Amino acid sequence: MDKGDSGVDNPAFEIQDANHYDTKSSIHANGPGQEEKKGHPIANDRNKLAYTVTDVPPWYLCIFLGIQHYLTALGGIVAIPLILSKDLCLTHDPLTQSHLISTIFFVSGICTLLQVLFGVRLPILQGGTFTFLTPTLAMLSLPKWRCPEWTQNATLVNATSPEFVEVWQSRIREVQGAIMVASCFQIFVGFSGLIGFLMRFIGPLTIAPTITLIALPLFQSAGGDAGTHWGISAMTTFFIVLFSQYLRNVPLPIPYYSKSMRKWQCSKSYIFQIFPVLLGISISWLICYALTATNVFPSRPESYGYFARTDVKGNVLSEAPWFRFPYPGQWGIPTVSLEGVFGILAGVISSMVESVGDYHACARLSGAPPPPRHAINRGIGIEGIGCLLAGAWGTGNGTTSYSENVGALGITRVGSRMVIIVGGILMLIMGMFSKIGAVFATIPTPVIGGMFLVMFGVIAAVGMSNLQYADMNSSRNIFIVGFSIFCGLTIPNWVTNNTSLLQTGIVELDQVILVLLTTGMFVGGFLGFFLDNTIPGTKEERGIAAWKEINVEDEDDCSDVGDVYDLPFGFGTKCCTFSWLRYVPFCPKPKELPFVTHKNHELNGYTETKH
Repeated sequence: MDKGDSGVDNPAFEIQDANHYDTKSSIHANGPGQEEKKGHPIANDRNKLAYTVTDVPPWYLCIFLGIQHYLTALGGIVAIPLILSKDLCLTHDPLTQSHLISTIFFVSGICTLLQVLFGVRLPILQGGTFTFLTPTLAMLSLPKWRCPEWTQNATLVNATSPEFVEVWQSRIREVQGAIMVASCFQIFVGFSGLIGFLMRFIGPLTIAPTITLIALPLFQSAGGDAGTHWGISAMTTFFIVLFSQYLRNVPLPIPYYSKSMRKWQCSKSYIFQIFPVLLGISISWLICYALTATNVFPSRPESYGYFARTDVKGNVLSEAPWFRFPYPGQWGIPTVSLEGVFGILAGVISSMVESVGDYHACARLSGAPPPPRHAINRGIGIEGIGCLLAGAWGTGNGTTSYSENVGALGITRVGSRMVIIVGGILMLIMGMFSKIGAVFATIPTPVIGGMFLVMFGVIAAVGMSNLQYADMNSSRNIFIVGFSIFCGLTIPNWVTNNTSLLQTGIVELDQVILVLLTTGMFVGGFLGFFLDNTIPGTKEERGIAAWKEINVEDEDDCSDVGDVYDLPFGFGTKCCTFSWLRYVPFCPKPKELPFVTHKNHELNGYTETKH
């Protein structure tokens, strides 16, 4: 399973190059235990790469490609704070929105560096995750966290008043605490090696309704933003679809100067494939600016189309400081509630399952051998630490691996992790320059709505695409999928409108029940999981066999596993040399050092001891 088929983090813009890389079908085509043939797709892909995972490109190329990865992830990262802002009562406080955007960039940079250096050690970018959105919005919809009416009225909001600051900070502190506690579960599952055990029971019929129900309940949010001016929203959607679908295989000539040949040359680049969201938003933004300058849009807040103006949030650019250093606890000490933790746990489990497939896809496109167990365990554990840091810093979200950046590896033919390290450093720097976050906070509301229409639609379809592994001619599977998704929509809607009927008399228990039953992702995912594991069916019918074949680990056939996945700075060779470390799930396999035979003095290479 790769995240292009099951991931949810901005999957609308999963990238394929002109040759249409397939990150699934060619993995382990020879089966586990068989040798890769010369013509095997993996071997061919390795030969095609300009730089493999352990190579270090020239510094200027690292910077250029690092910027490209930053821009590729930009759409998904920026979207998350913008979605949360309404339920955090920040609709009319764009300055705080800009601080949230800067903070999530900053933390994403830290988590990227941790993952590449100490986690799975593949060139894989970290950023905000959509799997946390649904439970977070469900938690914030509880009666005690619903925004007061006056916070939705721009004329009544004073963003600097202590009353307003306490309103939104109390809500984000509650989200922080839930994410931090739930992330401890992910840390435990990763570093204990339990992720392999969980994967035995979670298949396509569990993931499909879970991912699909992340996006479907958000139709109201997308429609509300797009409805502020349907013309601008439709235009934004048109540009994004045009670039990502119709023009994705159209190369643009990019001029550059060749020092060796001492003349200007042209290089073909698939710009539309790499930046469809950024281009679509930028063009719509510029058109909105021109229409605002010519007073085409109305100037009265109560008029239809007013929120398409670019000067509605214009003062945020002048108010935002040039430099602001995000720090843990910047919104106050996080608070913890049981209902919030249980809700976020559903997102954590979903995120872990997707990341495992993401690691395999990234390994293939970066010229690395399939990730061994210890690397996957470290990767999941580090992602848990990333979520813990995101909670401490107060991004309002967690972190996960970004699938669209995995796809970008196939376009650039550069699989070097040094490029992602540069990208992570760049995200750190951008997170400290508040003006950059302020720019994104001024995107007109209907432009955001147009982006959501595409993004949420594709997230729902990406969830359904997991069913390709299961036998959908089976009445068993049709029942499980249909029943899970329909209940995931029906039950939360009923519970939201009938909360008084679920009161048990214990306030804490009532809140836990309310959050879980209003989180469609949890309801649908739980029903899919329960039914798939209790209704009789073969592994082939359930899709488990096909999924296992894709995620099969065959690391022992590759001689360069240690070079790619060992811990950095000599930790792997200095600290992981004891035989008992074979029982530590996140440690590289102990190695037998090279030795010289006494007869012919030939040097024998080390061998890796199996778990």
